[in-house]
Amino acid sequence: MIYHTFAQLYDQLFDDQLYEDWAQYTLEHGGEKATTILDLAGGAGRLAVLLAKAGKKMTVVDLSADMLALAAQHATDAGVELNLLQADMRDLTGLPEYDMVTCYADSFSYLDNLADVTTSFRQVYDHLKAGGRFLFDVITPYQTDVIYPGYMYNYEDDDHQHAFMWRSYGDDEVEHGVIHDLAFFNRLDNGQYERVGETHFERSYPLADLQQALVAAGFNHVRVSADFGHNEPDEETTRWFFDCHK
Repeated sequence: MIYHTFAQLYDQLFDDQLYEDWAQYTLEHGGEKATTILDLAGGAGRLAVLLAKAGKKMTVVDLSADMLALAAQHATDAGVELNLLQADMRDLTGLPEYDMVTCYADSFSYLDNLADVTTSFRQVYDHLKAGGRFLFDVITPYQTDVIYPGYMYNYEDDDHQHAFMWRSYGDDEVEHGVIHDLAFFNRLDNGQYERVGETHFERSYPLADLQQALVAAGFNHVRVSADFGHNEPDEETTRWFFDCHK
């Protein structure tokens, strides 16, 4: 029997096109001139690999050792070097300054509250070089309050070896909160299925609160967009993209 961790299964099913889109957004918003880039909550390192192939010196920080192990494998397979560090985005003590910091896949939405988000913003500011750029995305209250409650997604591969179930609910105890129940099913050699599951909690914040947190962290030049920077946000925007200058 081969045991699959949740991180491995999540990495296998994640949409590769999103990494391409994030990489393009990064390069188009200051990344072409950046030499050193820190990717916060960089997970399995797929974005970092793309940027390393573009000539960037990449550091990936993630809280999950399993994700970082996958990042090491992806880097080896791609023939690139990544600096991989296990750390909490709220405490980047000991890290140097970078030309750019990125944080995608609404990773800040997984922090408990706005105070933690502000702490992370301050850590980013302190580890950016003068003139550096901070790029990130977060889900919006429209996403958590309207789109996610009652959302369901089911997937099964063609050979019936793996299946995935995702269900989302509104979190009555957290303003703009949402709960995701994720379950992966692996077919074993004996024909039975092994279940690997996790529950994820996310929350969103009003745009004005995030902008205020960025100012409190030191960022005075902030642009907010939608659709990977291609459009202006409106009341039905599901994900905001932030481009912040130190």
